[in-house]
Amino acid sequence: MPRPLGELEDAVMTRVWQWNRPVTVREVLEDLQQERSIAYTTVMTVMDNLHQKGWVRREAEGRAYRYTAVSTRAAYSAALMNEAWSTSDNPAAALVAFFGMMSAEQREALRDAVRVVQYDDGSGADAAAEPTAAPVAEGESDERPQEPGR
Repeated sequence: MPRPLGELEDAVMTRVWQWNRPVTVREVLEDLQQERSIAYTTVMTVMDNLHQKGWVRREAEGRAYRYTAVSTRAAYSAALMNEAWSTSDNPAAALVAFFGMMSAEQREALRDAVRVVQYDDGSGADAAAEPTAAPVAEGESDERPQEPGR
């Protein structure tokens, strides 16, 4: 299970995930500086830490590195949700409470995702049935998310 990202780690990873291409410390720094005052060395340290934790891979380019995400934001979110759910002493009640917190749009997205999972596994279950499986985000693989560094 991945440990939740810290606030600055999340800000950096958000950019890496959104840009979906190899990025440099300088690019991330310049974008972060639009929101806050931050030093180059701070961003460099955070990106090095993310590399050490297995969240990004890096390739040398001259005297700098280009960083690329190891997995997607959706896989990270799914792993966090799975961990939270698996620690419950009553998983069914936890799911019911979670579904109750969802907006109508989120519940519809969940229904759509369950239809995809049911279609992919060949179960032939009624597509209108209530959610019984973890959703897969649109455009994502149905493979279980891997913890970075594994």
